[in-house]
Amino acid sequence: MKSCPAERRWPVRLAALLILVVALSAWLTGTARADSRNAAITQLRLEQADDGVYLTAQVQFDLAPVVEEVLEKGIAIYFVAEAELYRERWYWTDLKVAQAARYMRLAYQPLTRRWRLNVSPVPITNSGFGVSLNQNFDTLADALEVISRIGRLRLGDLAEIGDDPSHAVSFRFRLDTSQLPRPFQIGAVGQSDWNISVEKNARLPLEKSK
Repeated sequence: MKSCPAERRWPVRLAALLILVVALSAWLTGTARADSRNAAITQLRLEQADDGVYLTAQVQFDLAPVVEEVLEKGIAIYFVAEAELYRERWYWTDLKVAQAARYMRLAYQPLTRRWRLNVSPVPITNSGFGVSLNQNFDTLADALEVISRIGRLRLGDLAEIGDDPSHAVSFRFRLDTSQLPRPFQIGAVGQSDWNISVEKNARLPLEKSK
């Protein structure tokens, strides 16, 4: 039996490779959709005030029971909200003119049976909270409601950003598992219960604050 010449074999291999790529792409797309099913951005606004330009966002998400159990054991969890603002350039890639972030640490206080939320414009570490706003809540639901509302995230001065009627904005919100204690980081790898992450890119009108 004669072997298939090389020039006849490579189209077959190429077709098989294309099928594999399409299947892998479909699997990855399905995985991304499944992982992000528990989070959504329901509101995104860009506002101009006398002292600068601000972003307001509303995020909808739910904590899985396993995450709540970790919280109730006194282990803090961390959320990060990040925004970037771009100016379009027809002759080159868009220019990033502003960026800002909000870091949030949520922890349960067993002695007082209350929930404490630390909010800071810089990363919060276990060695210290730095300059942060502290709030206390009677219930977990109340604390999560505040976390889900990203209000007045300052992006910068109008002079730096520009007074175009609209701007391209990229907004991301996620649960930062990298700050969990090491054993919990390992346990969270590949677990969709810990994967709270959502991103939205949109062109938003620059609204006047009322």
